[in-house]
Amino acid sequence: MILLRSVLFQFFFYLSNALQMIFWTPVYFFLDRPTAWRIVRLWAKSHLWLQSFFIGSRYEFRGLEHIPQGRPFLVASKHQSNWETYTTLLFFEDPSFILKRELMRVPMFGWYMAKMNVVPVDRGKGSEALASMAKNSAPQYHKGRNIVIYPEGTRTRPGAEPKYKYGITHLYDALGATVLPVALNSGVYWPKGSIKVYPGTIVMQFLPPIEPGLSRDEFARQLQEQIEAATTRLLEEAAAAPNAPPAAKRFKR
Repeated sequence: MILLRSVLFQFFFYLSNALQMIFWTPVYFFLDRPTAWRIVRLWAKSHLWLQSFFIGSRYEFRGLEHIPQGRPFLVASKHQSNWETYTTLLFFEDPSFILKRELMRVPMFGWYMAKMNVVPVDRGKGSEALASMAKNSAPQYHKGRNIVIYPEGTRTRPGAEPKYKYGITHLYDALGATVLPVALNSGVYWPKGSIKVYPGTIVMQFLPPIEPGLSRDEFARQLQEQIEAATTRLLEEAAAAPNAPPAAKRFKR
């Protein structure tokens, strides 16, 4: 039954993506940014509904009181599945995203990203990519936009050894930025590389922000420790739930 529901969800997930982009393309690129973001949020909510309808997923968002108000900040999120790529944007008014430049070449999707003025990065160019990322992020940040970045650069399996990249630390230092860490457990319900999506409660937890002024080493240490500790607690919580998905059972105390 889980396999059938997963196949149906995956089919309608990608079909919905394509149909919504085709439907909105004639008008989307002429809209002002606030109106365009309303469409993007509608798109994100439609995927949450599809997952709830086909899979039986539930969602819980914790630590909303930690989201800074009235000032820009970086959002440093754990990345385990597709789920957080569209769910995160629901909590911020006009976010930008750090993403790999190859995504900008995807037909239609890349056009939509360009409209929202994201920050593409050539990940293979080392220090040149870091300098470009900071240069392109600075005007957006100082205009008040929040910038979402996945510190590990890609999706990681729950419980995998953390491999945080230097990009988030470079941005923190170069921009003098406040950073909002985010932990989650989405990977046990929507595992990387698997067609199966499991029912249960996916939790996204916003953690206390890290303010500017720390050394690079101290910031990197605090960020990783906070995100990993909170993520581990969420994975253990998922493992203790009734009918825990297979990927969660290894975290059972």
